[in-house]
Formats: sequence, structure tokens, C-alpha cells
Amino acid sequence: MTSNIFKKSVPLWSAWWDIVWQLRPAFSRNSTFLWFAASLAAFCVRSDRHGVTSFVRALGLQQRCYERFLDFFHSSAVKLPVLRASWTAIVLTVLQSFLFTVNGRIVLLADGIKAPKSGRKMPGVKKLHQESQNNSKAEYIFGHSCQAIAVVVHAASSFLAVPLASVIHEGVVFSNRDKRTLLDKLVLLLASLAITMPFYLVADRYYASAKVILPLLKRGQHLITAVRSNAVAYMPAASVKARGRGRPRKYGSKIPIKELFADRSLFVSAPSPVYGERGVDILYRTIDLYWRPVGCLVRFVSVIHPTRGSMTFLSTDVSLDALEVVRCYGVRFKIEVTFKQAVHAVGTYGYRFWMAEMDPRPNRSGNQHVHHKSEGYRSHVRRKLAAYDCHLQVGTIAQGLLQMLAILHAGTVWQRFGSWLRTIRPGIAPSEGVVTLALRQCLPEFLVTNRESNPLAKFITQNLDLDRAEGWHLAS
Repeated sequence: MTSNIFKKSVPLWSAWWDIVWQLRPAFSRNSTFLWFAASLAAFCVRSDRHGVTSFVRALGLQQRCYERFLDFFHSSAVKLPVLRASWTAIVLTVLQSFLFTVNGRIVLLADGIKAPKSGRKMPGVKKLHQESQNNSKAEYIFGHSCQAIAVVVHAASSFLAVPLASVIHEGVVFSNRDKRTLLDKLVLLLASLAITMPFYLVADRYYASAKVILPLLKRGQHLITAVRSNAVAYMPAASVKARGRGRPRKYGSKIPIKELFADRSLFVSAPSPVYGERGVDILYRTIDLYWRPVGCLVRFVSVIHPTRGSMTFLSTDVSLDALEVVRCYGVRFKIEVTFKQAVHAVGTYGYRFWMAEMDPRPNRSGNQHVHHKSEGYRSHVRRKLAAYDCHLQVGTIAQGLLQMLAILHAGTVWQRFGSWLRTIRPGIAPSEGVVTLALRQCLPEFLVTNRESNPLAKFITQNLDLDRAEGWHLAS
């Protein structure tokens, strides 16, 4: 079976299905894949983010489908590592001509997000500290600590961070011998995506660590990040004419990073390469120094911005131009925009799955240690965490699909939008919310036109309850 026979009318849904169909190998059973596709469709058209119940309402399904959706997220037929790698390969292939590249490398973004969860019977929930300058956020919350990876693509005259994966990386300890940190787990997640293209990984200063840099350098990849003001580096050791016994000296004099700003005469003025800035000049200084955590030369770029203050960036690629380093780090905030849309528009982090067998979580900080529990109890915890990760990945794919339609079919999206916006800015791709409205408008037509030929349309129509449909009815 191929996807070519499904291109009957409704171009948005046809394009949507052509991408989703390529994910079929990530599921052991066809029925599981169809529930996955139905979940994706619900993510893309629902008007609220009230858990799995919104899936049933959005598609107008029968009441029994609620339990089937829950079964899907807990199913062992979902091969999550394959799903993540397959989705990554599809994004890099379909959006190949839109990828943001620097020095022949694509740009990946990595960051963490804390999803608030108050359930006392939810594995992985712990007390988390939020480092934010936004006073609307509490300093401490209970929730899941996740890490995510996205790829930067051109979208009209702007950029988008298309999410590739998001995984819970903290909260449960299965073995006292597991000493992996969040940095180690991010590197493992990145490796599991099986990205063969050369890339720059752009992340905030938390990821400026040998645990991230050394594995990347081993694979021929590079990191661009900010560094803390109290960091230190070393000048290369001066060469000596007559070598003595022992290993040649590598490190010369110590250079505190904050002292790079001491002599303004060493800075060069240039127009700001940061995305969205016009008519702004910055001062920058470039110097290659040894950084003891990794034991090799790295490039430090110190920047003085007229309104944003001073900051020093680090690039493990010493051949990369300083302004390109600033330009790359300037798009890092796009992953924050992606998180905002994932929370408020898509509902990626809105799962509410409880574990009935779980001992109630105490209201205190710290991980949940289950290594002293029975094997049966640990298997229940693993199953529930896998359900959370499955929901995260399905939401990630749904958001990526909305972004891909906004990039590839912007004209059709605006034609089928069916609503009103006060300002539609030229050169700006439709948002996830706009694409959701367009898909919602097209859904009845897609189901009626393709219910005999498209597996998903046939699957949904077979499970419809027209009395529950949200304002639309299908022709009989």
C-alpha cells in the first residue's frame, strides 16, 4: 500500500497523511498505528487541551474510544526509539531545502522544560527549581523535568524550531549504580536520533560541559553555547627551544573569562547578526584558548551589546567566524517559542495518566527511588513513564506536522483558515493555532471524501458518534 492513492481532495490532509504514513514501521501492529494516527489528528484539531477526553470530543468519537486511546499510550507495540529516529529522518528529508545551515552544518537546539504536575500517584514527579526572570513563575514547582531537541528551519522570512524529541530525564531512580546526569542523558537522546548530517548543537550555558562536548567532538560535531562569567581558560603554553624531560607543557597563563572585557581597544564593531535586529552595532572580540574541562582549544567570542549587556560565547569549532557564532546563538530562543506553543497551543505536556499501584508521593524534594521495590512495581513504573514519553513524542510530532504544513502549504492554510485575524503579517508563516483551525475546517470534507480509500478516514468514520461531533456532521 502506498500513499499515492490517498491524494483525493483536501490537500492539507493529503500532505498531512503522506508524512504520517511514513511512520508506520515504528509500530508492531496496524491497529496501534491507526490509534497513533487518530491521536495525531486529535492533537492537530482539538479546541481544548483537557487530556485524552479532548481527543474524543475533537474527532466526535464514541465513548469507548477513550479507553482505547489510553491503551495506545501504554501499548508495548509502540517502538519509541524507532519513532523518534523515523520522525527525525522525515523532518530532515521533507524540510531539507528549508534547513538553516551555517558553515555547511545544520543547527540543532537543546534545552530543558519543567512540566507542572501535582499528581501524587504519577511516577517521576519531583520538586523542581525554576530559574526564570519571569515573576509570574513560582520559584519551586512539582512536575516532570524534560529535555528536548529541535532543528532550526527557515519559515518565510523568519525561523522555526521544529521539535524532534522530548523525554522525561529525571525523577525516578531504578538503580543506585546509575550515575548518569541530565547532560549524559541529553547526549544519549541526541545519539538515538541517528542524525548523520554535520551539525552545530546550540544550547544555554548549563550545557557548557565536557560531558556534552567530548562525545560531540568524538562524532565530529560541535557545540555552541554561552559560558559563565566565572569560567577560566588558558593561553597556549609558550614553546621552548630545548625540551626537558616529561610531557610538553600545554597550558600557559590563566585567563578569567570576565577579564576579556577589560580592554575595549581589542574589540571590533560590526552590525549585529542576531535574528530580527536592524540598525544595531555590537562590539566583539575573538580569542582561541585552552579550556581545561575538554583539554583542547576552543573559540571564545566576547560580545558587548548596546542594550542586552555583555556575554561570552563558546564554540568548539575554532574555524567558525565569530559573527556566525553570535548568529547561531541568536536563534536559540526559538526553542523557547516552540515550548510556549507546545504548552499553550498543542498540549504536548498535558497528559494526566495515574498509576493506581503507586505509593503516594510525599510532598518533599528528591527523586523517587524504586530500586528496593519489587520487580512488578518497577515494571509498572516503567510502563507509566513510557506512556508519558509516548504522549510527549506524539505531541512533538503533531506540533512538527503543524509547522511543516505552515512552511510547505502556507497559501492553502490561509485559504482554509476560515476565521479572522486583525493583522496577518507578510513574510511570517502561519502559527500552529492557524494551521489547527485550517485542519479543523477541512476535517469533515477529508472524512467524507476519503472514507473508502484512506485508512485513517475509514478508521475514524467507523468509530464516529455523530451526536458527540463538535458542530459538524458527515454525509451518510
